[in-house]
Parts: sequence; C-alpha cells; structure tokens
Amino acid sequence: MSEKVVDKKLPGNLLSGKTAIVTGASRGIGRATALRLAEAGANVTVNYFQHAREAEEVVAECKKLGVEAIAVQADVSKLSEAEKLTAATVEKFGSVDLLIANAGIWEGAPINEMSESLWDRVLDANLKGTWTICKTVSDYFKRQSEGNIVIVSSTAGQRGEAGYSNYAASKGGQISFTKALSNELAPKIRVNAVAPGWVDTNLNDPVFHDEEFVGRVINGIPLKRVATADDVALSIIFLASDWSRHITGEVININGGAVLCG
Repeated sequence: MSEKVVDKKLPGNLLSGKTAIVTGASRGIGRATALRLAEAGANVTVNYFQHAREAEEVVAECKKLGVEAIAVQADVSKLSEAEKLTAATVEKFGSVDLLIANAGIWEGAPINEMSESLWDRVLDANLKGTWTICKTVSDYFKRQSEGNIVIVSSTAGQRGEAGYSNYAASKGGQISFTKALSNELAPKIRVNAVAPGWVDTNLNDPVFHDEEFVGRVINGIPLKRVATADDVALSIIFLASDWSRHITGEVININGGAVLCG
C-alpha cells in the first residue's frame, strides 16, 4: 500500500472563515477530508453514526490545527437527523459554507440472493443520505447566496460492480444527482463529485486482508497503487476551494487510471 498522507501542506488561509460539514467523518475518506479542511483553515462538523470515539479523535486533531470542530451523531439516511446535524452546525458556528457528502456503506450480494432489506439499507445510506443532507444544507446556502457541495461517489457508479448492484446503483444515482443539482442551484452554489476507485480504508478491510486479491487490484491500476484516503481528500479540497471556482457539475476520477471516463 501507499504512504497514508501526502507530504504536502495546504495553505492555512485557503478556507479560513469557512465552516464545513463532513458526513461519515469518523474514519476513512471522511476523516482525511476533515483533517485537510482544518489544515486549510475551515471549522469542521465531524458527523458520525456509530463511531463516537473515533469522531472525537478527529475533532481533537482538527483543533490541534488551530480551528474549531465538533462531533455530531446523526443517521443522515433520515431527513430529521440531517436537519439536526445542520442545525447543530449553524448553532455552533453561525453558518455553514461547505458540505462534503461522504457517508456511505458497501454491502452487496448477487441479485438473486439480495434481500429487500439489503437493497434498502445501501440505497438509504448512500443515495437517500446524500439527498437529505444536500436538501437541508442547501436551504442555508440559498439564504446566504453562497455554498459548495462535494459528493463522494465511486467508480462503481460509472462502470457498475458485479455482486454489488445496490451499491453501484446508489453511486450512479449520486453522479446523476450531482449533475442535476449543479444546474438547479447555480449560479451561487457549486456542486461537484469525486469518484474514487479502490481506496485503502476500513470500508475495504473485508477484501484487503486477501493479499492475492490486493495484487489483482493493483495490477488493474495503471499507476500500480491503491489510493489512500488522503489522495481523495486532496481532490475534495480542490473542489471545495476557489481553486475550482469555475467548475460545477463535474466528477473527478480518483482511480489511478483504472476507469477512464470523460
């Protein structure tokens, strides 16, 4: 696997004065993104569903970087919980400027073995959870005539994924949702997505314990390495900042060349 963190520091004033919500921020891509947002000067709401201790650790790390941060438990697959999360952020920081819709799960089965509950659980967590938090936060963005949303999708939403048709459908839905919302909320609010391929995070632990499997994965990646969470986080920061101020409705592919989508 690759080094966990890219040895490059972000400008501390890149996002100063901004407040960000990161859903699913206790581990993996969400955690890495929260830390990079803090490094760039943004205050951060670290959302989590189950991993309270890890979320508080992320909060502590953000504060060490000189910003304010809070942890908020919320299941964003429920609209009322997304509303609670956003309200807690505004109550603490006075506003919300950036949303990283990252929360999600990766569970699947062959289609003839997939239960209705498994289909619903993945679609609710990944796609509905993106809708609830975008709906809630966009209300605040419209009031202040400014805002920026980055949705974390996947290569599975671009090429499909056998045995995980529910996950692929949820991630493809996120991409279409990104494109629709970018036009709906323009010109004051930007909406973009990232589509990571394989990433070295807890989400993939069930298959990454198999060295033979990891070898096959790496052989299918032209850059010959699996991405780290920080690789994804840096692209998210690009989209969340004025470095990308004339980009909306786009999907940045972070897959080492494994899936080439225009």
